[in-house]
Amino acid sequence: MKRVALAVAIFALCISASAQVKGRWGSVDVRYPLGCEAVAGDVAVNNAVAWRGERVNLQLVVSNGAKKSTVEYAFEDLKCGRSVIPASNVVGGFVQPVLTDKFTGCGRHEVDAHGEVPVADRITGTNPTVLDAGACRGLWLTVQVPHDAKPGIYKGVVELCADGKKRRYTYAVRVLDRVLPAPKEWRFHLDLWQNPYAIARVHNVELWSNEHFEVMRPYMLKLASAGQKAITATLIDRPWDGQTYDPFGSMVTWVRKADGSWWYDFTIFDRWVEFMMSCGIDKEITCFSMIPWKLSFRYYDQATHSHKYMNCAPGEEAYAQFWGGMLSAFSAHLKEKGWFEKTFISMDERYLHQMQAAIKVIKEYAPGMKISMAGNYHPEIEADIYDYCLDIFAYGAYTPELLATRRAQGKVSTYYTCCSAEYPNLFTFSAPADAAFIALEALAKDLDGYLRWAYNSWTVTPEEDSRFTAWPAGDTYVIYPFSVSSIRWERLVQGIQLFEKYKILLSEAKADGDEKRVAELEKLLESVDIKKISTDSEAIVNGFSNGLNAM
Repeated sequence: MKRVALAVAIFALCISASAQVKGRWGSVDVRYPLGCEAVAGDVAVNNAVAWRGERVNLQLVVSNGAKKSTVEYAFEDLKCGRSVIPASNVVGGFVQPVLTDKFTGCGRHEVDAHGEVPVADRITGTNPTVLDAGACRGLWLTVQVPHDAKPGIYKGVVELCADGKKRRYTYAVRVLDRVLPAPKEWRFHLDLWQNPYAIARVHNVELWSNEHFEVMRPYMLKLASAGQKAITATLIDRPWDGQTYDPFGSMVTWVRKADGSWWYDFTIFDRWVEFMMSCGIDKEITCFSMIPWKLSFRYYDQATHSHKYMNCAPGEEAYAQFWGGMLSAFSAHLKEKGWFEKTFISMDERYLHQMQAAIKVIKEYAPGMKISMAGNYHPEIEADIYDYCLDIFAYGAYTPELLATRRAQGKVSTYYTCCSAEYPNLFTFSAPADAAFIALEALAKDLDGYLRWAYNSWTVTPEEDSRFTAWPAGDTYVIYPFSVSSIRWERLVQGIQLFEKYKILLSEAKADGDEKRVAELEKLLESVDIKKISTDSEAIVNGFSNGLNAM
């Protein structure tokens, strides 16, 4: 009732239709430009199909006339007879521009070396919004269908108010008699690396203070709502050197005492893990890294009251001694906390000889500790890697036999994309459907999920400029400061939901011995063709979604 009263108050002065500001339904797979010129591939869609518990997206394209206007929007309840999806289950906002560039692969460069192009990506909740003369913006809607919603066609309304005048735009969500489990129960293994240091900088709060944890919660709840499985933790300072604007520090304090013995303080590590678990992310604790990009390890020397560095490499006795004591203490601490079984010593993109030497140390000083790796396939160490994530260019090494063996052993097999892959990816210039295709590609290759190295490693001014000095624009984050969503994020989540729905339908068909349904599902999966991703990702994703909802 309060929401309805607020909507009435906001639009009390809106008395007639306005010719100045207009809306039309568009496509969630189009990044609508700053002007209102025609967009290739623009398809009007004012309806969606959802399972109970699923969230679906729509986009209303709002265009302005010859003068600047202030535009306000409101979402009303969706109604199906006496059944209601409350307006509070509809979130979104105007899609604002951010600067991007173009795909150039990996490698350091000047920020503006590859162009400066505004692109629609950031979904803000700013309401009202000012539109310049001739401007065009997408108004994004995300509808969360309750798990207990009754099946049927629910009709909703978006109301726009500008210059004292209003327009109403109707849409519909058809809710099927199927249930999508809560995100925590999803099978898709999502691993997006979190950067708490970036959040501290953007919010201007003291690192690891109570205020820091308070402002981090919305980000991590949003991540949990996508089914995130892993907590990104750091055991050393700068495991990836300075590849992000906000470098990662160590969550463990290494102290060499005056008598030469070692002491390790796990206080920050514990607070971080406990906080992330309180947000609903608790399947894995991935700890980076025994093999950093620079083989130099920072510690505090009590004798000199200063920080020093141990320079040693895997395979050297000094390395084994340096890490051996820490791993022994870390293992004992994890067992005391009850976290040992879900903790991983994690490495990424390291050489085989380095991995073999590090694994030897882990086995000697922390027997039973799980290991994860993101990088190329090394058959020599595959059996030792519990969570193995291969680069998209290397995931052909996952044979059906290997995947079956790993799955039977309870191991995780995923893939990742980074600056090296143009398609599919999550750059700010990527086609929106590419984000959804990412999960479908994991499904097509029979993989468990997807990893990406950056959930929120922001640039200097991420709300304005997504370009960075080393990677294609948008490579370093998919979510904006203050937990503001993006088109890329919303489409990624939709793809993950398609993964889940397919798995559910296939499991049921096999359990029922319904060979016809199994064949139909397998035929549908054949439509996910990565060779066509550069031009057909929208058709592939939407065709797959429609086919799935028809079953």
